[in-house]
Amino acid sequence: MKLKTELKPLMKYLKEDKAKIIFVVISILITSILGLSYGYLVGKIVEEITNHHLKLAIIFAAIYLFIELIIDMQFRKRSKLALEKIKLELTRKLSLEVYYKTLKLPARAFEEKTSGEIINRVTSDTETVTDLFDGLINLVIDILACLIILIYVFINSWIVWLEITIFVIIMTIITIKFSPKLREMNKKIKEINDECTSSISQSVLGIREIKTLGISNRVNNLMKNKINDMFDNRKKYESYRNKYWTFIRCLNIVYEVIIILTCGALFYYGKTTMGFFIAMTYYLYRYMNIAMQFSDIMPNYQKVLVAIKRINELIQNKLYPDEQFGNHKNKKFIGNITFKDVTFGYDKDSIVLNNFNMYIPTNKKVAIVGPSGQGKTTIFNLLTRVFDPNTGNIYIDDINLLDLTEDNLRSTISIIRQDPFLFNKTIKENLLIVNPKLTNKEMIEYCTKAKIHDYIMTLPNKYDTLLGEGGVNLSGGQKQRIAIARALIKQSKIILFDEATSALDNNSQDHIKRTIDDLAKDHTVIIVAHRLTTIDDADIINVVNEGRVVATGTKEELLENCDIFQMLYNSETK
Repeated sequence: MKLKTELKPLMKYLKEDKAKIIFVVISILITSILGLSYGYLVGKIVEEITNHHLKLAIIFAAIYLFIELIIDMQFRKRSKLALEKIKLELTRKLSLEVYYKTLKLPARAFEEKTSGEIINRVTSDTETVTDLFDGLINLVIDILACLIILIYVFINSWIVWLEITIFVIIMTIITIKFSPKLREMNKKIKEINDECTSSISQSVLGIREIKTLGISNRVNNLMKNKINDMFDNRKKYESYRNKYWTFIRCLNIVYEVIIILTCGALFYYGKTTMGFFIAMTYYLYRYMNIAMQFSDIMPNYQKVLVAIKRINELIQNKLYPDEQFGNHKNKKFIGNITFKDVTFGYDKDSIVLNNFNMYIPTNKKVAIVGPSGQGKTTIFNLLTRVFDPNTGNIYIDDINLLDLTEDNLRSTISIIRQDPFLFNKTIKENLLIVNPKLTNKEMIEYCTKAKIHDYIMTLPNKYDTLLGEGGVNLSGGQKQRIAIARALIKQSKIILFDEATSALDNNSQDHIKRTIDDLAKDHTVIIVAHRLTTIDDADIINVVNEGRVVATGTKEELLENCDIFQMLYNSETK
């Protein structure tokens, strides 16, 4: 019942393959029902030979061969191929849906969940679900076939029927006893596997820092502990699973001996026919095969329950709601920004912005400065809707951010971070990903404006140069200029610089500064900066302290009228 409940949300992904599934189920059912005749036919062959009816024995043998070679093989081959296609299609749909849902998660999801957990939900969990798909279908069909056998057995001997029924009841009790712990152990293994995947991902991305800090051994030991923990738990799981399998196997052996002795005794005393005795030796192994399938599938069934639950948590928004956007789409923004009575905190006990108000005019270079931890970067997080205000509103040209479509918001605002993220692709591919229709001429034009074209042309492969993981083959300033080119390609009216020059050398800083000056002529440019020398010539400087704008003006005005700005400026220039 629990599996049915968990599978219900996933059924929609099988609707398009409904006809194929019906064909597969019917084909497997036919082969299973035909398989029921084999025991009966073998019994009749032996019985007729014993009675010296050779012609009848040959007829039964011919029927057996016809069913086995012609009908059974054809249905089995086609159903297997169709089932494999259904599995692959289900895996594809599930993976894409879970990945799509992952991209729709709010920012706090990526702070509260490890990258390993998110990656495994997209990859291994979807494969776990579909890997057991055909096993469950075959098991259900086999169980149905065995119910038909039970009718045949009951007609010929109620004693044997009772023995088989008792066997099924005992096996069910054993399974119920072992299942909860198997499920808990699978859940634990999943959690540790998530941690390992996350650690590996971080090690790959941070390999340069690991090497230069000289912490390879430390990181290796931490990873070793995680891997050892994972495999220790897997050993416990396999040990417990083996104990379950041993119970089932012992039960099968006892059951096999009891049934053979019972059938033999019934035949010996003339209570049944030779055909039934021979047929039961065949059906006996059919039941044993199902029992062993059941013993193998039950631990995997528990694994699937865990995987399905993790998938459903994403698909059904049980962990986090999807990001919500409005329906308003503005074709062309002027670029004025207003924060009105905005209050925000990352948690209930920590308010970062308190009744925050700020106006940023278009086509200006506007800076936001202030002591550390006073909400400067939070302003950008709210403006890009990484987070939404607890109270208050943010407007672009008098349009509430919450009312904009996602595409409209994302195309209007671009952010250049201190360490921009670049894909492990060529420079050209990193630019085309923003606009696949971009021409080479336009690409060169935007890169020239971002003051990165001349550098690109010095590279051996020019725009086809592979950047490496996270753009490791470029300096900080070069990465930022490529990020600026991407923003220009997006034709974003509003461009945010989050500490964009704080870690650059003077030459790189000068490049970025001149680029920003050019952008400010026809863009709204907002800069969060720690190094005040980088925003000397800003048109407007907003000083933020304790979650509010405490002063606004030019550098000269603030040096005269704002104690906090004076303190910051003097501490930097000393």
